[in-house]
Amino acid sequence: MTEPAIVAARPAATVVVVRSAASRGGSKADGPDAGGIEVLVLRRSAASRFAPGFVVFPGGAVEEGDHDVARRWFGTPNEAARACAVRELAEETGLVLTDHGLVQPHRTMTDDRAFEPPTSAQLVELARWVAPDFLSVRFDARFFAVEAGPALVPTPDGVEADRAWWATPGEVLEDQRAGTAQLMWPTFKMLEALSSCRSVRDVLALKVEQVPPPGVTPARAASTEPPEASP
Repeated sequence: MTEPAIVAARPAATVVVVRSAASRGGSKADGPDAGGIEVLVLRRSAASRFAPGFVVFPGGAVEEGDHDVARRWFGTPNEAARACAVRELAEETGLVLTDHGLVQPHRTMTDDRAFEPPTSAQLVELARWVAPDFLSVRFDARFFAVEAGPALVPTPDGVEADRAWWATPGEVLEDQRAGTAQLMWPTFKMLEALSSCRSVRDVLALKVEQVPPPGVTPARAASTEPPEASP
């Protein structure tokens, strides 16, 4: 019997937008994550073709045009994943990464500098998840951290995502345990790692190793990669 052909993993990028938990007021900032961090998460819309209803970080697959943008911004098409991260973040949340940080264009239209491109150093790579070769849909997803200021309000695009909000990693994990949030394995493991971070600086220094989920052997997980890797 002929073995099925292995589907190539499509390059993708995911953005972990992080800010200080002190950016928001209210009682939640006094909880177990007080003094820690918040991350920007989305809920994929019910109409999404991939992972409808799941809670995810912003991101998506690399497109052909991302290579040209990467060449202009970063000097090499090999940084297409970083260009993809910037594009997907803008498309899904309305937040634009510029050379001096994240902005909301409708609030900064008079600032010419608001639209100068970012540097590669502003997108700090935290992890890389490659789906195992037995899956029919595969992504080779690079996770980048981007620091955010306190006043940014994400706006979901209403197509890929129907909700966008700030939460501590612990809150999202608690929602998953309570059955009110669905998480893919890479997202779950990233949130676990992020939950140990007490500051944005901790996040920017983070490196997350790839591990297979329970019940999947390293061999079947294709060199210990997780069974699902998604932007």
